[in-house]
Amino acid sequence: MQITMLKGKLHMASVTQAELWYDGSCAIDSDLVKLAGLREFEKIDIYNVDNGERFHTYVILAEAGSGTISMNGAAARRVQVGDRVIIAAYAQMDEAEANNFKPKLVYCNKDNTVERTANTIPVQVD
Repeated sequence: MQITMLKGKLHMASVTQAELWYDGSCAIDSDLVKLAGLREFEKIDIYNVDNGERFHTYVILAEAGSGTISMNGAAARRVQVGDRVIIAAYAQMDEAEANNFKPKLVYCNKDNTVERTANTIPVQVD
């Protein structure tokens, strides 16, 4: 049996651009791509914290160190510059692999610098 697991995410990144007439995709600072364990052209889910929109696109690389998070093509209609988003990628694995797998979690400041990284999420309590 294959299980879909969170592979990596950028948590609370800020949208820096929305380019309607650019090739559809999400341009992400290549340093953030590497840190979150993502790949160029990999399918990603984007969750817009500000308006509740959820959509799919793929990663393209933006300049390293730029802090760029640009929604391009149709995705540009799902965001406003300044919106906070969660960008997530998933992987298929068998149960044995899933038992030992740890995702790469990158928590972003409002300017898309890295606040911290982790590979676990604390248990939620009331």
